[in-house]
Amino acid sequence: MHPVNEVVRFLPLVIGVFFLGSSTDGNTWWHALGFVVPIGLGVLRYLTTSFRIGEQQLELRRGLLSRNVLTAPLDRVRTVELTSSPIHRLLGLARVQIGTGSASKSGEQRFVLDSLGLADARLLRARLLHRAAEEVDTAATPEDDTLLRLDPSWIRYAPLTTSGIVIALGSLAFLSQFADNAVNTLANESSLRERVHALPLWAALLSGVVAAAVVVSVLAILGYVLTNWGFTLSRDPLGRSYLVRRGLLTTRETSIERERVRGLEIHEPLGLRLAGAGHLAAIVTGLDRRSRGSTPVVPPAPRRVVIGVGEVLLAHQGPFTAALVPHGPRARRRRWMRALSAASVVPLLVALGAGFLGWAWWLLLPAVLAWPVGAWLARDRYARLGHALTPDYLVLQRDSFRGRRDALQRAGIIGWNIRQTYFQRRAGLVTLTATTAAGKQAYHAVDIPEQLAIELADAAVPGLLVPFLG
Repeated sequence: MHPVNEVVRFLPLVIGVFFLGSSTDGNTWWHALGFVVPIGLGVLRYLTTSFRIGEQQLELRRGLLSRNVLTAPLDRVRTVELTSSPIHRLLGLARVQIGTGSASKSGEQRFVLDSLGLADARLLRARLLHRAAEEVDTAATPEDDTLLRLDPSWIRYAPLTTSGIVIALGSLAFLSQFADNAVNTLANESSLRERVHALPLWAALLSGVVAAAVVVSVLAILGYVLTNWGFTLSRDPLGRSYLVRRGLLTTRETSIERERVRGLEIHEPLGLRLAGAGHLAAIVTGLDRRSRGSTPVVPPAPRRVVIGVGEVLLAHQGPFTAALVPHGPRARRRRWMRALSAASVVPLLVALGAGFLGWAWWLLLPAVLAWPVGAWLARDRYARLGHALTPDYLVLQRDSFRGRRDALQRAGIIGWNIRQTYFQRRAGLVTLTATTAAGKQAYHAVDIPEQLAIELADAAVPGLLVPFLG
């Protein structure tokens, strides 16, 4: 795998050397040089990489001229992730990434072993996460307790997710580079061009919207399948860790120590919420920064499934059923002012376009629909704004389009930030932020009355604000 990785990393240089060799007098040694150098570097990287697990710490050595030695106490191991690309799977290997809670984003400062035999990688994961138990023997270990398996019918939610749309748009941008010539060829066909020009404007717009929706939906479903196929959430027999498996071509296995889970995030984007669905992520300490401190534990699925798994993981029903405390009339007024102000811009721009640019005046009819849409959005945003406090968790809910409900473990809150913009100050509102070492490290209660924010912070973590209160 190391030579393969180096060839991929040096691929632009390899291509350049190939064309350079082709432009010379047929000398093929340039071609050989383009592959020999990366392969040699890969072999050298393999020969100079070693790791050791002692009684109290993990050590990773790599490099020949520039020697790099990484060490970390075993009690700092938070997560272990196994990733297998198609080539890894063909060779029976896995890439092991060990999360130790480091804040470094540098690849040289991360514990990554590429590649170990799959059986050895799984045994290593068990030893690192369950080191306090007796000697781990995978042959004698009971089967994990499966909490969730992917239902293929959940694929129908893929076009309704934000990530699915992003994947689809990215795929379209990539494919457009190759489809440009085909599109130009079709556009130059006189019969097709005449039929397109003969369509009324509304029919052309409607056809374009339908075609775009179909293409985006197909690509979103494809992205969902590639990412989540075979999704399984399980728990080891002693309840010490959770294991998430997912992926069609590239498989990923993420193990999380139960004691490192600091809460859960329910994501209900507007599309999923209208379909009665959502997805769930765990707030975890020690994940790679690129994971933003959370890992999916339920893919887009029916809301009852999301809540059911969340209650099992937290062993607590309160965070998902507790009634929210509203943030009052001033917060409601801010949402109405924002929504209606933004909605008024749409018909104004259309009117200006019709008056000065010759746009059709009938476009004002759909433009004025922005007002009822804005009114609905303002009402929905306030209805989803609030907080709750249970014996163990601080619950924060906000947003309409993204739809977030965070259940943060009160014992994991290490501080508070109170921020107030100019307009919030005029309304007597603040943004209260709970800081923690897990997840996104900052969870917000937006547009909450100032006195209520202080009372909430003091009740959630008693005594933390006492030195600052007069």
